[in-house]
Amino acid sequence: MQNDGQLLTGVAPEAGVGKPDPILVATDVRKAFGGIQAVDLDHLEVQRGGITALIGPNGAGKSTFFNCLTGFEPPDSGRWHFEGQPLQRLPAHKVARAGMIRTFQLTKALSKLSVLDNMLLAAPNQKGEHFLASLYPGSWRKQEQHNRGLAEALLERFGIAHMRDEYAGTMSGGQRKLMEMARALMAEPRMIMLDEPMSGVNPALVQSLLGHMRELRDEGLTVVFVEHDMDVVMDISDWVVCLADGRVIAEGSPDDISRNPAVIDAYLGAAHGDVTADEKPQGANAPDGEGGAPGANGEDGSDPDHGESTA
Repeated sequence: MQNDGQLLTGVAPEAGVGKPDPILVATDVRKAFGGIQAVDLDHLEVQRGGITALIGPNGAGKSTFFNCLTGFEPPDSGRWHFEGQPLQRLPAHKVARAGMIRTFQLTKALSKLSVLDNMLLAAPNQKGEHFLASLYPGSWRKQEQHNRGLAEALLERFGIAHMRDEYAGTMSGGQRKLMEMARALMAEPRMIMLDEPMSGVNPALVQSLLGHMRELRDEGLTVVFVEHDMDVVMDISDWVVCLADGRVIAEGSPDDISRNPAVIDAYLGAAHGDVTADEKPQGANAPDGEGGAPGANGEDGSDPDHGESTA
């Protein structure tokens, strides 16, 4: 069932528009690599408690923008506030402690550790890591018990509890996606940022991941995700932001975005819009990687933001 953006009813579908209750506000974020302007964002607000999709052609700057916000890539300029607190210039681990967690398009796991140990490593502020605390086991054992209980509950929730003692390296790609989403919740974040969570996942598992994303939203968590599959975007999103050449070119509900001429021209292609043959955007019949939505053209999901294929 398509989501019509009821959470933001009444908000104008305009690039950079303000939101009623933003959890994240980013302004003047810029990042260049040599002569290429990867991120050139003037203003973006993310509504608290909703699911926001970030779409755009390959190389639009989506993952680079994620990296800048979460401390993995220093921007050239810009400022952003999360829950009213400035996060620019903070390293990744402090951004995570502030409650903003991200996953990666290419899943990351320590393959020679068990699935449970991979989960436990994601728990923040572990007292047992400090030398003095290690001399007094009572000071950290209670926290360790809490972390273990949370990890086991999350593995159960995501349907991979049966693999808790298996090496993470034995997991399938889809199971690793589930573990990555579960592991992100070990920090008990207030916003989770998912970079192409459906990439390389079979259709049945896509439905499982979508169900988990809806549950997180219903529990009050803010979800932002990068996605190329427009069926997924239309199905689950409360709000959609489209980037092209590092800039926000459009925002709106899924319906608004599907009809937006700028989005059709830059990304979706004529097949997704109500345009005639004479009005067809130049990119509509372009070869893979030269226009149109990857989900529609059958691209392998390669993204210059990552330098690696998602296949």
